[in-house]
Amino acid sequence: MPSQKIETGHQDLVHDVAMDYYGKRLATASSDATIKIMSVPPSSASGSAQSQQNQPPLATLTGHSGPVWQVAWAHPKFGPYLASCGYDGKVIVWREGASAHNPNEARSLPRLWLIRWEHLHLHCPADGSGWDSARIDQAHPVGVTSVSWAPSTAPGSLVGGAVGAAPVQKLASGGCDSTVKVWRLENGAWKLDCFPPLQKHTEWVRDVAWAPNLGLPKSTIASASQDGTVVIWTAGVKDGDQWEGRVLMDFKTPVWRVSWSLTGNILAVADGNNKVTLWKEAVDGEWQQVTTVEP
Repeated sequence: MPSQKIETGHQDLVHDVAMDYYGKRLATASSDATIKIMSVPPSSASGSAQSQQNQPPLATLTGHSGPVWQVAWAHPKFGPYLASCGYDGKVIVWREGASAHNPNEARSLPRLWLIRWEHLHLHCPADGSGWDSARIDQAHPVGVTSVSWAPSTAPGSLVGGAVGAAPVQKLASGGCDSTVKVWRLENGAWKLDCFPPLQKHTEWVRDVAWAPNLGLPKSTIASASQDGTVVIWTAGVKDGDQWEGRVLMDFKTPVWRVSWSLTGNILAVADGNNKVTLWKEAVDGEWQQVTTVEP
């Protein structure tokens, strides 16, 4: 598949790129303190892709007061939500107005995506269009480095006991305070869902990734740290079940990213030695390295 170049229009480094569930839009995070929403050019005709390189972004979201480290789209089952985290210590959850999806209103998109401040909350215009947001102020006081949505499938839904249960909106976040935190949306507000925060790392948590869940009776989160370790966190499906952490490996170098396969059974780890390793959980619960990808 030929590569395509998309000009974002950011004025500084781009730290993260996330494609939405349908593969039609990109969200980019930058040191210029903005998030840009871009349409993905079609790959069928090289000419049309080229013509879209210089198209303006669909939206420029401003709400952070420092570099934005990471962005993550929610599963469309929850609605058009986008989460972002930044150096300012904030996690912002953005929501797009339904009318912005109407192709007949394409000419009005620049207006629809406008946002404004009021009472320290970022929200959309009164007509319900544009993007709305909820804040988790001081989520990590020193700075937030990563966020990851919980899967849309409720844990245990294939085993019993949770069949038909409404999915719960949750987020995991990692920060410069060396902790991982789990957040739950309850009555319109994001509240800490694990106390105390999850802590096995000794330096910045660089990335967190919530594993996809095929209905198994547990939740799994992987966290990567500047201290060179990757920790696998697991919890049961019952309210009050505590998260337990196990160190996957000490890589002896900073670990930058962790990413799960679509089925949630293989974990990819990118470290400071320019290596990507793949890990799989064995029947006995031990994690084994299955392959290494080197530059």
